[in-house]
Amino acid sequence: MNGFAGSRRGFVIGGLSGLALAGTAARGISLATLEQMIGVWADGFIKAFDAPGLAVAVVRPGQPDFAGGYGVRTLGVPGKVDAHTLFGIASNSKAFTAAALAILVDEGKVGWEEPVIRYIPEFRMSDPVVTNLVTVRDLLVHRSGLALGAGDLMEFPASSHSVEDILHGLQYLKLERGFRSGYAYDNILYIVAGILIERVTGQSWTDFVTARLLQPLGMTETVATRSRARTDNIAGRHARLGPPVRGMGPMRVVSPDEQDKIAAAGGINTSAHDVAAWFHAQLNRGLLPNGQRLWSATQAEEMWRPQTITSSGPGPSADKPMRPVIEAYALGWNVQDYRGQRLLSHGGGLTGQITRHAMLPELGCAVAVYSNVEDGYASTGLRNAILDYLVGAPPFDWLAAMQKLRTEREAEALKEVSGAGIRQPVGAPSLPLAAYAGRYRDPWYGDIVIAVKGQGLTIDFTRTPVFKSALEPWGPDAFRTRFPAEAGEDAVVTFVVKDGAVTGVTMKALSPLADFSFDFQHLAFVPVR
Repeated sequence: MNGFAGSRRGFVIGGLSGLALAGTAARGISLATLEQMIGVWADGFIKAFDAPGLAVAVVRPGQPDFAGGYGVRTLGVPGKVDAHTLFGIASNSKAFTAAALAILVDEGKVGWEEPVIRYIPEFRMSDPVVTNLVTVRDLLVHRSGLALGAGDLMEFPASSHSVEDILHGLQYLKLERGFRSGYAYDNILYIVAGILIERVTGQSWTDFVTARLLQPLGMTETVATRSRARTDNIAGRHARLGPPVRGMGPMRVVSPDEQDKIAAAGGINTSAHDVAAWFHAQLNRGLLPNGQRLWSATQAEEMWRPQTITSSGPGPSADKPMRPVIEAYALGWNVQDYRGQRLLSHGGGLTGQITRHAMLPELGCAVAVYSNVEDGYASTGLRNAILDYLVGAPPFDWLAAMQKLRTEREAEALKEVSGAGIRQPVGAPSLPLAAYAGRYRDPWYGDIVIAVKGQGLTIDFTRTPVFKSALEPWGPDAFRTRFPAEAGEDAVVTFVVKDGAVTGVTMKALSPLADFSFDFQHLAFVPVR
């Protein structure tokens, strides 16, 4: 299949004589026609990107919901993706955390503008002034001054850090910019939001969200954390682990590594069938079909109101029709203009899975696309194709656009790694290997242990089981790790040497393309004497 432009024309009822008419027609087509159309598109994306499987949900006003699955759950294992297959929706869980807090605001138990220390007295940021200024709202909108992904190594890969460890470690994460002066995405403050919910209600985030959101919504297949799943119908995980870098190479099955402690930032597992109920509640501003209210219309608008500008630009172009004029972050949602409509959306990324949520509230439409692969080409392209159809946009070949984007990104990756990226620097250790050995401590992460083994050194991240490996010389007083392929990204470990002794250890990700959650650059180890 060469793209979707031709196929989409075949499905548009009455042609595209006007965007409003076309959009109305698209939103009113039969469920069977919608199912046929999405099936063609999904199959095309699966073939083009070697995606093992996809699941799709579509909500339209006055029409039956659509939920379907395509492809296989896990490569090499029997089992198809269907409407009831569970996917880890990762950061799409953040909107559930925002809704949980909105319920508590309605009940007068929490205030958006109240300082966090009112509810969590031991809450600390690295700047005591900022500590006193951070409000409940600030926990959700990525403007605290923390660096991108700060502290994520306490959460990913799986580690022995508890939620309490994460809260304690927060005070040692340096602020990269002024408080409320800019946008930098984080997970750690959503975990703090989960702690706040527990302090106020006496229930864990997992129990509160289950009782106050999932159960009233009738999301019986959905679980607040993967560990609560009681079904075999769970999507597998797949990624390209290289060479030369993660994101390239053959598709492989990988293992999930999320733990319950990330629940408030990214723990929910749901299906295409179940997520429709979540969308209906959102689009109806918290009102359920039985007349029950989960949250007020006032809080619905509060959750959708832009808080932090994330980007701005020239707007759509012929080859980038979805590029917004302005994009902002609200409470657990991204907000932007899309084809003349307000689009509320979010993405979620875990080891081996990418998921997309999107709502067009003025049209009463919503779309979810879940994939069991670590790159987002198929899920993003299919999401956009469905959104375009719902708004009645002119035909655009999203398959070709995503193929072009992949080609460009892979070319850039090859350029990076073949240049200064992953080429061994000139230089060597200045000290005997035994001089580098010892225990080193970072105040927010904890300890690493460097040891001499045979003719070389080894490293042990004592809190992260998969981060253990030999160290290979990599420039002056620096070494690189050789973590197992599934573990994530390798790091460059640099020893600070003064007067013939090691006084500290710094790190950075080896690959210039590493995901921001591998925030090695925020570590600053000192010897434990």
